[in-house]
Amino acid sequence: MSSITRPLASLGRASVGAVSGIGYAAILLVDALRLSAVGWRQGQPVRLNSIMRQMREIGADALPIVALLSLVIGLMLGIQFIAALQEFGAQSQVVLAVAKSVTREFGALITAILVAGRSGSALAARIGSMTVSQEVDALAVMGIEPVRYLVAPALLAMLVMLPALTIFANAIAIFGAAVYSAPALNVTPAAYILQTLSLLAPGDIWQGLAKSVVFAVLITLIGVSTGFSVTGGAEGVGRATTRSVVLSICWIIVADMIFSFFLNR
Repeated sequence: MSSITRPLASLGRASVGAVSGIGYAAILLVDALRLSAVGWRQGQPVRLNSIMRQMREIGADALPIVALLSLVIGLMLGIQFIAALQEFGAQSQVVLAVAKSVTREFGALITAILVAGRSGSALAARIGSMTVSQEVDALAVMGIEPVRYLVAPALLAMLVMLPALTIFANAIAIFGAAVYSAPALNVTPAAYILQTLSLLAPGDIWQGLAKSVVFAVLITLIGVSTGFSVTGGAEGVGRATTRSVVLSICWIIVADMIFSFFLNR
């Protein structure tokens, strides 16, 4: 009998753990937004310099790798669409296909995955180390709200910088596609980019930005909630960092699928 009930018990524990994790993340989100809005009334203001430091770490420091990866993605899309559409004699649709793919899908998705691996893991590691060394408890003893000090600046910075990085990634990816596709289409790169701008609708860009806002919330909440729940010393910090990256990427892909299903019907 135990061989039958043991897997069910494991499944039940995993389900309860997942639900409790979602609830804990939701509480962190509500507290962070509340403290960001009215924390100053309670003597718990969210410091602007903390937000700016997080914005630099999340956004400015990530520009080189985002630019490189976006350029490669743009080149790859140009190569793939030229090869695929040549079979149907529809090379003229390459510009539209690349523009829509980048702005609606790849710009936000690739940027979010990169930020999750870079900044989400850093959040989990930093907060996990503070949790293990009891620095989080020390903040509470000193009267400093840990959510205000650790979560709110990261959340606000992520909500600003991830959409900004997405716009930057869109531009670089379209430029990369223009570098490869323009000669194949017998146009100049400048003409390719102008045609891209004429074909794009505001809704295409807003769709990618809406995704990036949701991705920003997911990355921040998964990183901080994983960090706060660390146990087991340095080994636990390592496990939490890995777990935060894996969970962030999984939830990003799931959220992207849901967005795509409802926005492209």
